[in-house]
Amino acid sequence: MKTGGLGGANTLTGLNFERKVNFQKLIGNIPGYEVKKVSGKSGMGVFFKSNLVARCFRKHDFYQFLSESKINWSNLISKMLLPDDALLVIVRETLFIIEVKYQQVAGSVDEKLQTCDFKRKQYLKLVSPLGLKVEYVYVLNDWFRKPQYKDVLDYIHTVNCHYRFNELPLAWLGLPINKS
Repeated sequence: MKTGGLGGANTLTGLNFERKVNFQKLIGNIPGYEVKKVSGKSGMGVFFKSNLVARCFRKHDFYQFLSESKINWSNLISKMLLPDDALLVIVRETLFIIEVKYQQVAGSVDEKLQTCDFKRKQYLKLVSPLGLKVEYVYVLNDWFRKPQYKDVLDYIHTVNCHYRFNELPLAWLGLPINKS
């Protein structure tokens, strides 16, 4: 999904990930998109052709969103989870929890991949009072294409979580795409 081979800066239909990710910057670099603060709201607004289509939250911004929505997280879960990135796609009424996992050697990420079901359910507890759905997605690099990851990748799907390799297509998220 790269045009011109330069990663996120020239992406037209998806978000291409590398080792260090600034999710909001990736979206803002796509033609037609702009990421900026929404007055009086937590996180950042994602605008497509001047229309608010999503909101982005990093770490504690997500809990500020819950607070402004009159949700006391500690009444619903016992320990705060801090998402790398959370994207609330307004038209889909869906909160995407996006975790980027980049490996070059074996390590602790292997076991972290097995926690998606628990975390998705915890996020669902937090946003169900708002009528939102939750999708939990890993963006993985090619390291995870190795045969020894087959079982964990299969598991991710069996618990209604998702993974993508190196990119996250806008259409998959339910975000508009520039037709030009």
